[in-house]
Amino acid sequence: RLLACDHYHVIFTLPHELNPLWLANVPVMTTLLFQAVRDTLGTLLADPKYLGAQPGILAALHTWSQTLVLHPHLHCLVTGGGLTPAGQWVAVRHGFLLPARVVMAVFRGKMLDAIRRAWTRGELVVPEGLRPQQMLNLLNRLGHPTKTRWNVRIMERYAHGAGVVTYLARYLRGGPIKNGRLVAYD
Repeated sequence: RLLACDHYHVIFTLPHELNPLWLANVPVMTTLLFQAVRDTLGTLLADPKYLGAQPGILAALHTWSQTLVLHPHLHCLVTGGGLTPAGQWVAVRHGFLLPARVVMAVFRGKMLDAIRRAWTRGELVVPEGLRPQQMLNLLNRLGHPTKTRWNVRIMERYAHGAGVVTYLARYLRGGPIKNGRLVAYD
C-alpha cells in the first residue's frame, strides 16, 4: 500500500572501488549502506530548508548491473512529503525533492564515516590482496569530492509510486536473470 502522494525514485550507488570491500564483508556493508542512505535522506529532508519532515522510504538492494556484474546500489521509493514533529503532513515544494549534489556529498560522508567506524570496531576485514594502509588510502581518496564520483540519481516525481514498486518487486521476487533469458546451463 502506498500513500496517496507523489513519490520519487532515488538510486544510491557505491563506487566500484569499494567492490572488494563489499565482497569481503557483504552483511556488514549491506547494513552500512542501508543506514547511510536512511540517514542521508532523513537528515536532509528533516531540514526545513528542504522539507522539514520525515518522509516514508521503501528501499531495495540490488547487487548486480544489467550486464550481471557486481554493482551494489540501493533503489529507494521516497514519499513526496512527510510528517513534521507535530504530526502534520508537509508536501514537497515545487516538485523538487532534493539537490542531487547535496545528496551525493552527504551520502559520501555518511557512508565513509560508517565504514571507518566499522573498521575501527573490527567489524570489517581487509579484502584479500590489500594491506590495511592501502585500504585507508582508498577511503581517503573516496572521500575527496573530485577524485571519485558517488552516484545518486533522483528521478522525476511520479504522481504515484506504483510503477517503481512494480519495478522493484520484479527484482525482489527473482534473481538477476530471468529463466526466459537462459539459453543453456550445464
